[in-house]
Amino acid sequence: MIPLKKALNSSIGRKFVMSISGIALVLFVIVHLLGNLTLYVPDGGEAFNIYASKFELLGPFLYVIEMGLLAVIALHIIWGVTTTVRNKRARGSNYDAGVVTKGGPSNLNPASRNMIITGSILGIFLVVHVWHFRIQKLFMDATMIIDGKEHTDLYSLVSASFQNPLWVAFYVIAMLFLGFHLRHGFWSAFQSLGAMKPQWSKGIYALGLAIAVVLAVGFLGIPVYLYIIGG
Repeated sequence: MIPLKKALNSSIGRKFVMSISGIALVLFVIVHLLGNLTLYVPDGGEAFNIYASKFELLGPFLYVIEMGLLAVIALHIIWGVTTTVRNKRARGSNYDAGVVTKGGPSNLNPASRNMIITGSILGIFLVVHVWHFRIQKLFMDATMIIDGKEHTDLYSLVSASFQNPLWVAFYVIAMLFLGFHLRHGFWSAFQSLGAMKPQWSKGIYALGLAIAVVLAVGFLGIPVYLYIIGG
């Protein structure tokens, strides 16, 4: 039997971990967007603050969840970078050079050729995003009463932040990169897991494209919307 460490460090093992972690992150992003859609409710932020307050009820367990999520993200980024470097050295060419769909046509495109770039940019965005809304939240004085209890008025921070056109532009551009990354990443995950049958290839690729567009537009629309209604 192959030792677990050796198996995970192999090319197939790394692709497996990358695929599983990638799919897990896509599911998280979908759930995250569903919660953030409350920002579109024209009620002065009450719906969003009620949604955000549910996480405060988790107490210390919330930090456990966040640490687990950050570990998955870090694993995905680190192994993505190291796998890309290894593949490039082995082939002496670009990351996706020579890759074709097994049993079907190639899906090479700018998104597939620049996964390392879009992934790195999203990693930078994540650090800024956590600092912007997670860390700054700890120093906020604005509060509101929900169900008789005092909670942080996170909507005030979000709304005020997106009155700055530079923040709006930053988030819009970052979400465009998210769309490009997901466009290829979703399809590639299924291919790496060996779940890509020739007859399913076009359908899964189309689904990945649809998910990428919906998530990118859904997220980038939020700062634009808040900027417009606050202007």
